[in-house]
Amino acid sequence: MSVLFIVLNDISYLDKILGKFYELGVSGATILDSQGMASAIVYQEMESIPLFGSLKTLLKGSKPYNKTIFTVIEDEQLLQKTIIEVKELLKDAPHWAGVMFTIPVGEIHRLSNK
Repeated sequence: MSVLFIVLNDISYLDKILGKFYELGVSGATILDSQGMASAIVYQEMESIPLFGSLKTLLKGSKPYNKTIFTVIEDEQLLQKTIIEVKELLKDAPHWAGVMFTIPVGEIHRLSNK
């Protein structure tokens, strides 16, 4: 059992990814608004943090926020199929669309008032 994380820089792919999850039988996911550290430095104009001028210029044209999607997938075959399909969806992205990684999950406990 693993949690699959996708930090999606190009949020125009969000609906396609969620549609693919549904198609594959991934039963649920959580989507968070997120921001990378470099983006925060550039958009907050943190002058106290040294950042190469060319990198700062490069990041100025990027979107300041991204989406982080995560889902727990119990079945290893489904996990691998999902990874392959998401990579296929994003293979022709005109720029770096994001990053995807997994982390093993030891236990899941459903919380309830009953």
